[in-house]
Order: sequence, then structure tokens, then C-alpha cells
Amino acid sequence: MAKKKLVMLAGKGISTNILYNSLKEEYEILAILLEEPVPVIQFLKKRIKKLGIGKVAGQIMFQLSIAKYLQWVSSKRRKEILKILGLDDSSLPEQKINHLRSINDSETILLLQKLRPDLVIVNGTRIISEHVLNSIPVIFLNIHAGITPKYRNVHGAYWANVNNDPDNCGVTVHMVDNGIDTGRIIYQRKIIITKKDNFSTYPLLQLSEGIIYLKKAIQDIFDNKIIFLTNNSESKMWHHPTFWQYIYYRIVHNKK
Repeated sequence: MAKKKLVMLAGKGISTNILYNSLKEEYEILAILLEEPVPVIQFLKKRIKKLGIGKVAGQIMFQLSIAKYLQWVSSKRRKEILKILGLDDSSLPEQKINHLRSINDSETILLLQKLRPDLVIVNGTRIISEHVLNSIPVIFLNIHAGITPKYRNVHGAYWANVNNDPDNCGVTVHMVDNGIDTGRIIYQRKIIITKKDNFSTYPLLQLSEGIIYLKKAIQDIFDNKIIFLTNNSESKMWHHPTFWQYIYYRIVHNKK
């Protein structure tokens, strides 16, 4: 039987590399439509308008100091996770890549209609427009690093840990719509955090678990056995922690 054909809509980063390498043996990846990051000034203007300059300044402080420090001190643990969980972060094959300024450009639609994949896998992009989602008659799937709808947007495992909410510290595989992590849920699973883990390593644990259930979801779709889950928990958006938030939760509550 011929392999099912997939297209990836993705942003640059280690998670995209790992996801591609995890899928390439079982499915034919026709192309990786790889978008450029949102320009920094544009990103900051939008973020400040939404959250306020004080909070955004605190987030930048966190990213430039604590987040980089955690990345550095956790390098051994990150390599251990990659090895133990069999995650391959080697580079994407350049011949598969189509570079795009934005995943919502008209070029994306033209490429999707030309490639005619059986399924589209989304990872690390900006919010995809309804126009793109409706451009071909297939499902768009995503692994979200959090349990939706309670932990939408970013750092779902970290915030669940901060909230002493282990039952909602995990990952969601869902269909993509034009909202922020609001698509119909197919699978949700918890992750196990060890004393060696922190803000820097949670996403790798989530990605590993998510890939397992992404493959299950893909197979369910192709077998016409897809079953959607209902999660009636509160819906809440979470953002990057600020420098002072992280310091407070680390010192007072020992949350890493």
C-alpha cells in the first residue's frame, strides 16, 4: 500500500525537526512549508497592545536571562531526553523546504492545492487563516503543548505545574481551526515531570508524548475511526512568564 502523503506547515525550530524525523519513515512528507518568524518589531507592538508594556518588558527580561540560563544548565538533560525517548533533532532536508514569509500568504494556498496531501500537519506557526484552512478538503492536525481548553497558547506544562494541576499537565492533539488552540480534541495525555526537569525541558516531554498520539490520530483519520473528546474545563489563555513571575514561583513555590 502506498504511503499516505502529508504536508507540514511549520515554523523554524527543534520541534519541527523532531516532528519531521518522527513522521518521515511512516508517511511521505511531500513538502515542509516553513515560515519565517514574525518580525520582532511587529511582534512586540502587537504584544504590547494586548498585554501592556510592563508585562512585555518582564517577559523579555525572562527570555534574555532566565530562559537562556535554563537552556544552558539543562543541556545534559535535554540530550538525555532526546536519547531515551528516541527523538531525532537532525536538520530538515533542504530539498523538502519551501520558505514562506507567512503561512497565510497566497503562496501557501497555491502549494497546498498543487501538492494535494492527504493530511496537513501544523507545528509552530502563527494562527492560520480560515482562507488557508479551507483551501483544500483535508484535516489540519496540531500537537499543542498543553491540555486544552484550560491551558491554551504557550507553556501549558509550566503553568499547570505552577497551579499544582498535574491532571492537566500534558499535551493535546487536535484539529486546527482559526482560533488559538480551540480546535476539536482528538487525544489528550499527561506527562511525567521529574526533579531533573524545568521550564526548558517540559516541551520536549510534551512533544514526545504528543508524537505518539499524533500518529494514532493520523491513523484514526485514515481508518475513518476518528473520535473527538469533550473537555469541559474552563478555557484560559496563558502567556510567557515575566522575570518576576518566574522568580516568585521558583522561590516561594519551588516551581522550575
